[in-house]
Amino acid sequence: MNILGLVLGVAAASGSPRIIIAAALSTTFAESLSMAAVSYTSTQADRDYYNGQVAREKEHIRRFTDIEREEIRRIYQLKGFAGKQLDDIVSTITSDVNRWVSVMLAEELKISPVEGSGLLTTAGIVGIAAIIGSLIPVVPFLALPVWAAIWSSIAAAGASLFVVGAYKAKVTVGVWWKAGLQLLAIGLVTALIGYAIGATVARL
Repeated sequence: MNILGLVLGVAAASGSPRIIIAAALSTTFAESLSMAAVSYTSTQADRDYYNGQVAREKEHIRRFTDIEREEIRRIYQLKGFAGKQLDDIVSTITSDVNRWVSVMLAEELKISPVEGSGLLTTAGIVGIAAIIGSLIPVVPFLALPVWAAIWSSIAAAGASLFVVGAYKAKVTVGVWWKAGLQLLAIGLVTALIGYAIGATVARL
């Protein structure tokens, strides 16, 4: 959506295919690298936070064993367990420190382990996907006159936004066509704002 707005803004301001393509490509690769870096660092931060909580919980178990065991008991009492069954659950969980810590983090802090491997692969996928998505509105300017490319760019980007929105609704929740139209509308509004700014600058 950012690239579509940029492309239309530069097209309205300059009308030069070379300037449009140069601006779009430089922004595409800068934004894509930034998104990949954010994906890597945010996942790494989540992993570091989880590992920090593991160390903290292990220290609590070491220093306040009886209190932490009683917390496990209360957790499973609230789930409806009682008597020998509850005693067996508490005994099983607290017999292994790593299992004990995992249960405490999942039940108290509502956090799960963060996969430590594959951070670079995930970041690379995010970056490549961003590049591909950003290039969609740029491609028409490689082969068509500016005004024809503008409309082709809007159509191509609009179609891709609708498909992405619909797919997201299909794999999560929501009405697919409503989600598609919503993302399409957001993209078109962004594009119109970019075009309006470019056209205004061209008149100054």
